[in-house]
Amino acid sequence: MHLSKKCSVFKVVLSALLIVALLQLFYLSFLSKFHGNQQRYRYSELFGGSEGKKNGHPEKNSRKERLRFSLSTGGIFDNSGQYRVYKNLIKSDFTTNHKPGSIPSSHVLALATHTTINNLHHLESLVERWHNPLSVAIFAHGQDVKFATALVYALSFFCPQIQSLVDFHLVCLSGEMASFPEQDREHFAGLEDCASVFSRLETHRDKYKNYAISGNVSYPNNLLRNVARGGTESSYILVIDIDMMPSADLHQQFEAMILGRETASDEVFVLPAFEIRHARKMPGNKAELVQLYQVGEVRPFYEELCSRCQAPTNYSRWVNSHVRGSEPLEVGYTLTWVDPWEPFYIGPHTVPLYDENFKQYGFNRISQACELHIAGYKFSVLSSAFLVHRGFKIQGEFHAKKDEENKRNRVLFRSFKEGLKTKYPSSNRRC
Repeated sequence: MHLSKKCSVFKVVLSALLIVALLQLFYLSFLSKFHGNQQRYRYSELFGGSEGKKNGHPEKNSRKERLRFSLSTGGIFDNSGQYRVYKNLIKSDFTTNHKPGSIPSSHVLALATHTTINNLHHLESLVERWHNPLSVAIFAHGQDVKFATALVYALSFFCPQIQSLVDFHLVCLSGEMASFPEQDREHFAGLEDCASVFSRLETHRDKYKNYAISGNVSYPNNLLRNVARGGTESSYILVIDIDMMPSADLHQQFEAMILGRETASDEVFVLPAFEIRHARKMPGNKAELVQLYQVGEVRPFYEELCSRCQAPTNYSRWVNSHVRGSEPLEVGYTLTWVDPWEPFYIGPHTVPLYDENFKQYGFNRISQACELHIAGYKFSVLSSAFLVHRGFKIQGEFHAKKDEENKRNRVLFRSFKEGLKTKYPSSNRRC
C-alpha cells in the first residue's frame, strides 16, 4: 500500500513536469514563430513591395528603387582608375526634394566627412549635433562593400534624421562592385530601429583602423574628401574627419554671420581644432570648451604628435578672447598661412580640390592648405566656433606603416609644390 502511494505521487509529479515541459516548448515555438514573422515583416518593410505598400510605406519602396538605380549605373572610376565611386548611393530627402541648382539659400553651409564602415558609428552623435545637410563618403573593401551598402540603406530607412539630411557616397576598388542588398538577409537580421543599426555598426568598430585595411589597401582620404564635397551644393562647406565634432549651433551662427557681411571668394574661415580626453562630454560652446582646456581635459589637436601643424592657429589668443559666449560669431583675427599649418576651415565651394595622389598617412590636408595659400586665400579664424576630436592622439597608437607612408608622401609633397608654381605662375607666395 505504501509503495503504491509512492508510485502514484511519482506519476503525478512526472505528469506535471511533462506538462510544464510541453508548455515551455509550445511557448518557445510561439515566440520563435512570432519573432520570425516579425523579422519577415521588418524585412518586407525594408524592401517595400506589396506588403510594404499595404502597411502604408510606399515611400520606402521609392527609396529602394533609388538605391537600385544608383547601383545599376556601376559607379564611375576616379581619375586614377583605381577606385569605383558611387556618388549619391543613398540620397537624403533634402537632396531628393531639391533639383540641382535649386538648393535654398537658407542652407549656406553643409558638412562633409569621410570614413570606413568601422568608424561610421560616429555618425549618430554627429547628426545629433549638426541637424543640417551632411555628405558622407564611405570607403569599403572586400566583404565590407556588401556590408556598407546594406547598413547605409538600413540607416536611411530606420533613422528619420539621417533619412532627412544625410547623403551617402560609396567608394571601393575599381575591381569591386556594390550589389543590391535585398538577398543579404544576414546583414539585416535583428535590425528593428535606428538604435539597433548603430549597435550593429558598433560591433564593427574595432575591425581595423582606417589606415590599416586588410590586404594592404590604401585609404584614399583626399579622394573621399572630394567625393563628399561634391555631394553638396551649399555655398560653403566644412570638411572634417568623422570622429570630430563641431561646436553646437555652428550652422545657425555661421549663416547669420555670412549673410551679414561682404562675402569674399578668397577667404576661408578657420575653426580651431582640439582633442578631448575620451571620458569627457563634448563641449557645446566656447565657454564650456575653455573650462575644460584650462584643466587639461582638452588640448590643441595633434599637440603630442605634431604641435607645429596646428600652432599657427594661435590657441592662446583664441582662448583668451570672446569667452562669454553671448556674442554673435565673427572673425576673431586673420592669419597668413605658414608651413606646416593644416587648419580645418569652412570654405566656399569654389576652393581647390584636395590632391587625390595623397593616400594613407601624411601631407593629405597640408597639401591643400598650401595650395590655398599660393592661390591667394586668407585664413580668418572664427571667434567662437571650434572642432573637437574624440580622444587624445598619442604616440604608439598608430598603424605600423605610418612613418613609411609619411616619408613617401613627403617626397610626393615636394613634387606637388613644384607643380603649384606652374599652376599659379603669377603668385609670389611659396610653401
